[in-house]
Amino acid sequence: MSSEPADSASPASETASDSDTFDVIVLGAGPAGENAAQYAIAGSDRTAALVEHELVGGECSYWACMPSKALLRPTQVLGTATHMPGVQQHVTAEHVDVPAVLTRRDRFTSGHDDSSQVLWADAAGIDVIRGHAHLTGPRTVTVDGDHPRTLHARHAVVLATGTVATVPDLPGLRAALPWTSRDATNLQQIPRRALVIGGGVVACETATWLRQLGADEVTVVVRGPRLLARVEPFASEAVAARMQTHDVRLRFGTEVTAVTRPDVRDTGVGMIHGGPATAELTDGTTVEVDELVVATGRRAAVDHLGLHTVGLDTGNVTVDDHLTVTGGDGTWLYAVGDVNGRAALTHMGKYQARVCGDVIAARAENRPLDDPRYRAGADHGQIPQVIFTVPEISSVGHTADSARDAGLDVEVLEADIDVAGAALHRDDFTGHAALVVDRATDVLVGATFVGSEVAELVHTATVAIVGKVPLGLLWHAVPAYPTISEVWLRLLETRRP
Repeated sequence: MSSEPADSASPASETASDSDTFDVIVLGAGPAGENAAQYAIAGSDRTAALVEHELVGGECSYWACMPSKALLRPTQVLGTATHMPGVQQHVTAEHVDVPAVLTRRDRFTSGHDDSSQVLWADAAGIDVIRGHAHLTGPRTVTVDGDHPRTLHARHAVVLATGTVATVPDLPGLRAALPWTSRDATNLQQIPRRALVIGGGVVACETATWLRQLGADEVTVVVRGPRLLARVEPFASEAVAARMQTHDVRLRFGTEVTAVTRPDVRDTGVGMIHGGPATAELTDGTTVEVDELVVATGRRAAVDHLGLHTVGLDTGNVTVDDHLTVTGGDGTWLYAVGDVNGRAALTHMGKYQARVCGDVIAARAENRPLDDPRYRAGADHGQIPQVIFTVPEISSVGHTADSARDAGLDVEVLEADIDVAGAALHRDDFTGHAALVVDRATDVLVGATFVGSEVAELVHTATVAIVGKVPLGLLWHAVPAYPTISEVWLRLLETRRP
């Protein structure tokens, strides 16, 4: 279906006038923007507007979290089945049914139809306004589109515009029309040979599903010495080893210097963009591929937001723990999600948005902001994340290195995930876990798990870190038997005298 959103607006969203006033105006209708608007007006007669130039639901719903995990999950299920006696004898396929996987992915992205999201907003009392928005003064937003509008906010304007993928300005690279993350998650064709540029989360997950879905040759070019530089080394090494076992070629300490693609065509998102491309690398070699995927980072979507009209630096947005934009005049401007640079993860954007919405509501009602719920403290060393590679990595808080860089004296407790629950999960289960403990307080400041489907382990660690639970008390948090969570007991046992 078309990704053009104009026809999916609700009747309330299509009204236009020269000037409109709302209590809260949110620029960007992704998960963070939606939550900020909802929390700011919940249980009140306040009004809110969401301004969006693409699809209501944002990057996560259509081009990031949802489609990427939909691409990865079927092969994980197949892998578990083929290593389970009593089941593996009935699994005849070596690979997933690619058309069926893509069809399922498209169900999760609603075929890029955001009408259900608009209906949700309408039911929540939130107006959806289509168009590109920018600040034109304090509490004032102009929306460009078929029906230009000037909006005024009584209480707050919230920036929730997210980030956009960056493509390095290397000779020939941009002209080659490489895939970005949007193409990779919405792929319609599987390139036989693919070059992934980057070694972060997007690069690793993309390389994983390209190989799983049938790409014959996948090469990953990584500038640094390892994948996933921000996770514990043992976790990144496990992912690298698995990729290499499955014939993904990893080129560490290497960069692309130039690209040539004589037959380049803009064939659409997720389609192979023309003929073969040749990438020249810093080690003097070349790689010929059918498609390039650039996964070298993202930048805040602040261009053309009109930040200068309210006296702000046009290059970036910073916020305090109330999510109020710093450097501005007053407490009417907020920023949540990726755009503020604090934690580029959907769940953290939604968390910030809940805090932000509550702060807006409290200020509108002249209530004090003394309660901890009005401060976004989880952004400081308590951020959970799951990387859906094979094997999975889940982590929260510090790594051992980042804790030491922060000046903490830490002890690291490590254990293989070798418990009854893991063996029952699948016969070939392998995994490892580490807890980072602050010696001064004897509480956790970080945890990392790597293994099959370890995503569900991280919330326990998150609660322990946020709650500052002493290790002595964790002995009394008894893991159910037989579950993979029993690894917590094994980790604590490494500390016994």
